[in-house]
Amino acid sequence: MTTRPVRIGTGAAYSEDRIDPGVDMAARGDLDYLVFECLAERTLALAQVRRLRQGPGFDPWLEERFRQIVPLALARGARIVSNMGAADPAGAADRAASVLREQGLTGVRIAALEGDDLLARLDALDLVVAETGLPVRALPGRIVSANAHIGADGLVQALGLGAQVVLGGRVSDPALYLACLRHGHGWAADDWPRIGAGIGVGHLLECGALVTGGFYADPPHKVVPGLAAAGFPLAEVAPDGTAVITKLEGTGGLVTPDIVLEQILHEVHDPAAYITPDGVADFSAARVEAAGRDRVRVSGVTARPWPPELKVSVGVHEGFIGEGEISYAGSGAVDRARLAGEVVRQRLEMRKAELEELRVDLIGLDAVHGPATPAWAPAPYEVRLRVAGRARTEAAAAMVGDEVESLYVWGPVGGGGARKVVRPVVAVYSSLVPRERVETRLTWTES
Repeated sequence: MTTRPVRIGTGAAYSEDRIDPGVDMAARGDLDYLVFECLAERTLALAQVRRLRQGPGFDPWLEERFRQIVPLALARGARIVSNMGAADPAGAADRAASVLREQGLTGVRIAALEGDDLLARLDALDLVVAETGLPVRALPGRIVSANAHIGADGLVQALGLGAQVVLGGRVSDPALYLACLRHGHGWAADDWPRIGAGIGVGHLLECGALVTGGFYADPPHKVVPGLAAAGFPLAEVAPDGTAVITKLEGTGGLVTPDIVLEQILHEVHDPAAYITPDGVADFSAARVEAAGRDRVRVSGVTARPWPPELKVSVGVHEGFIGEGEISYAGSGAVDRARLAGEVVRQRLEMRKAELEELRVDLIGLDAVHGPATPAWAPAPYEVRLRVAGRARTEAAAAMVGDEVESLYVWGPVGGGGARKVVRPVVAVYSSLVPRERVETRLTWTES
């Protein structure tokens, strides 16, 4: 426990996030904790699929981060907290230990937090799908993952037992940061004003560059200097929960009250009731004020007690998507692309392709807004035809790309740059489980 502000930095905000800002943060951040938030619902489902195919179930970028970023942070006394364990936290811990040993770092204590994976217990839990009201077992397709969104408790326990690195699975995003603050400041799990503040800090940092100017620039109205070199954010959090959001000196981007306010509302359906496993945060009385260049002070966030149930994300393999694209440019490009799309549609009907859904878009004209595209929209000089179809079988899905490719010789004049791809579809559904039916546990290893 400390009486000074705790410094928490972001090392990643999604699985394939940039490495170099994390290296900079580890080297110059003077951090107590470095957090890597690398999971989304679909990312975890795909990790489960890899594991079922005997591949690694942890984050594919774990090794790179443990080579380039983590040694720098550990050398400066920071602890590492992450959900890079994905579908296999114990496997992630073992691999992390090996990578650290390869670099001469021995004796690093690594904890794996498990217990969020409910796939083997689905029949006994008898969960209901939130979107349909029907039992999970009635979902069409093969269920490949079922993970409860767990909170900070297990991470806090691991840090309290001396873990220098903690790797979990489906730990909720803000809980990764909240756990650091509970450990660093000794906050109780039911100290609601501080729990709310910690959830707020986690929510602000979990998306990385979104609070340092990424996804904010809209020239000439909103100009962000040095966007290509924007840094990850860090927070200085006082014992009472008041936080200053900032970034490293010399990095690109911005930290302003406007950007922080945008991030507070990001992916929040009700600012007065942001539900997490650790409490229901209330941002409605948040105070956001400038505290210097690229420094924004945040206070006033609080929370109510945690919900009785935890969210469960259920991944289901629902067949395949086949796609094909081809470009048309110059005079009459739109008319030729439309004709090409119609040719593909008719060919798929003639071949009796068993597609559950088919979509034809002209990228550059109506691919984003679809039927809502205004009639007065000017015709572009060039467009790209995209045809996508969903099917139960890979063979049926492959017909889509094959027919687009055949436009080279069977379609309108001037098509070029065709590509095709078939990929599996993993849909994600939501459910709820009584929190007392989810038990977490720690396993340990050492580099």
